[in-house]
Amino acid sequence: MNYNQHLDLFGKHSFLSGSNYAWVNYSEEKVAAVWTNQQAKTEGTVLHDIASNLIVRRIKVAPLKKAFNMFVNDAIGFGMESEQILYYSDNCFGTADAILFKNNKLQIHDLKTGIHKASFNQLDIYTAMFCLEYGEDPLKIEVIHRIYQGKGYIERSPDPEQVAHIMQKIVVFDKIIDDLKYNQ
Repeated sequence: MNYNQHLDLFGKHSFLSGSNYAWVNYSEEKVAAVWTNQQAKTEGTVLHDIASNLIVRRIKVAPLKKAFNMFVNDAIGFGMESEQILYYSDNCFGTADAILFKNNKLQIHDLKTGIHKASFNQLDIYTAMFCLEYGEDPLKIEVIHRIYQGKGYIERSPDPEQVAHIMQKIVVFDKIIDDLKYNQ
């Protein structure tokens, strides 16, 4: 049989695909909600890319009371790096939306485009990764986290003891994963 080739679809997956089969059991309301959520995630990725490009090129945007605008302008104003990978190992790395370490002060800013209340846990982990990668003691540096969402941002300083605890977990869990990989 001569099958249709569909070369433009190679490597892609549709929303209603066989490999993501959970949708078979969705109600009409659930499929609409899941699809809408997926579209919001895609839009968030696009907005992060736009913000990063603006920050890298040092192009400020209109000073509106919107998280996106504030995030871009603040990152540029502070002289932050955009989309910086923080690496401890192949088992533990991540990308900070905006970061700056200067004068013994670490700032990490995160842009959230969704509507659900954001958690600082991600930024605590990024701080732990930063300290592990660059040999910094979280008890000896100042750390400021900001989450930009909606029409503004929230800011806090993490508990240095909690960051140290996360660092210890990373080291221990990384070794466990490496041992499991090696013994397969």
